[in-house]
Amino acid sequence: MSTFTFPSEESKKLTKVALLNYCGAAILMPYKPFHTECKKLKYDLELLQNTFATSFEQVTHRVTCLQDPKLPGIPFHFLRVDMAGNISKRFSLSGIEIPRYGGACPRWNVYSAFTRPGVIQAAVSKMTNGEKYVCIARTVEKGIGRFGQSKSILSIGLGCDAKYAKDFVYTENINVTDKTTEIPIGVSCRTCDRLDCSQRAFPPLHKKFDVDINSRGVSVYVGDKS
Repeated sequence: MSTFTFPSEESKKLTKVALLNYCGAAILMPYKPFHTECKKLKYDLELLQNTFATSFEQVTHRVTCLQDPKLPGIPFHFLRVDMAGNISKRFSLSGIEIPRYGGACPRWNVYSAFTRPGVIQAAVSKMTNGEKYVCIARTVEKGIGRFGQSKSILSIGLGCDAKYAKDFVYTENINVTDKTTEIPIGVSCRTCDRLDCSQRAFPPLHKKFDVDINSRGVSVYVGDKS
């Protein structure tokens, strides 16, 4: 039997920090009481934040941990990004693919949340394979400093498969079955099949395209000869 060893002392310390953070969240938000409140409040994050006296990010992170087979919660995905698009936290139980590094799809509402700081935005997002997700996002401030020092602004994204919509409070004003309200998204421009996207920044790696110099469409990469 092989014995696991950490590749470096730094990675060992980072793992300890992650486990201590998880332990702290479990103490502040004990599994059974937290699960009960999640079910009762339909995962209303701000009410949960108030009930357990924790931050918005702590609550959104904690709801992704409710995976006890005997008392499961909704399988969520979670990510945290900065204004440059860097993904500093990522976790997916919903099945959605989250890019490991920058260059994610700009149509994800985790990015549009920066246009309305502090406001929870909800959307129904549809991937190129037809899978639909209910996604919410909100900005948060990070960092503590003396008066006058700027803080980091980050955006938190949380979502689940659309089949759990009835148990998620943020769908109450959204018709999940209305295809006209769906936001077509991808993982990243390089891997996305959508050639009619006005926000496409790069051509897809797996498709051929023509550039028509005589017309100006929604994107220079719209032409398709696949």
